[in-house]
Amino acid sequence: MSSPTGPAPGSPRFDEVSPSPGAAPGLPVRMPRPRQPGRHRRPEPVVAPEGAPALVLAVPGAPSAAARGLAAEVTSIARSELPGLDARVGYVDGGDEEFPALEAVLAQAAAEHKARTGDGAQPEQQGPPAVVVPLLAGPDSALLRRIRQAIMNSGSAAELTDVLGPHPLLAEALHVRLSEAGLARADRARLFTVATAADGIVLATVGGDEAVQAAGITGMLLSARLAVPVLAAALDEEGAIARTADELRSSGSQQLALAPYLIGPEIADGLVGAAAAEAGCSAAEPLGAYGTVGRLVLSNYASALGIKLQSAGQGTPVR
Repeated sequence: MSSPTGPAPGSPRFDEVSPSPGAAPGLPVRMPRPRQPGRHRRPEPVVAPEGAPALVLAVPGAPSAAARGLAAEVTSIARSELPGLDARVGYVDGGDEEFPALEAVLAQAAAEHKARTGDGAQPEQQGPPAVVVPLLAGPDSALLRRIRQAIMNSGSAAELTDVLGPHPLLAEALHVRLSEAGLARADRARLFTVATAADGIVLATVGGDEAVQAAGITGMLLSARLAVPVLAAALDEEGAIARTADELRSSGSQQLALAPYLIGPEIADGLVGAAAAEAGCSAAEPLGAYGTVGRLVLSNYASALGIKLQSAGQGTPVR
């Protein structure tokens, strides 16, 4: 009986056989496969460029252990998406070793950047010493002014990015927080419903009229996901949440929910609960360190530097 010309089923395959210096004669040695060309080739992992500016997360609100934990989670997500990233945290209202002030963090980043690049390089060759990403879902002019002032006071040429929203990924995060609280169905495809699902959403934000308008854009995306009306209102404007709840009820909604369009540190404890009680509705948790928040922080950083992220193809845009 003649022997088969190919390997037996299940036997190891060797793409190329070469003698090994220390191996017995005739023993095959597995050699690496050549890189597969074309569209099916696995992309090289993206890493932070050598000497890239630091990502400095500007955390608003009163410093606290909760804010520090949230910031650590957000920066950890960013580092996992872009290995080698130098991510730091500066507190807008900080001022000690435990909660370093944004101004101090930027000044240190600028000094380290200067030491790396030297005095002879031109500013356009050096690039910014840091990219500051505000930990804000929407625009807050008062807070952004303070962040810009901290950049100026630090003597740093750091670049300030936009806030994180409006963005479809934030609508997704709001949907998840509502479903976690039992206030929305968890999955559109399965048409799963819960008895407590809201038929109208008040989207609470802070930062004045500009913030309400920006929240309204994400609110439209959330409304499309849930097929219920969503109206934005200012949490820091007295009576605005209750008035918006009345408007939803007058249009036919009966079971309302409050969805904080907020990361968390930018508001005082208890403010969301008090507003929900005044409006007579239940409330979901703020966005917090939901995964898309960390990815949007990184996306803003990468956009400022022209870095193309692999995750951009999965929903995170690179401008």
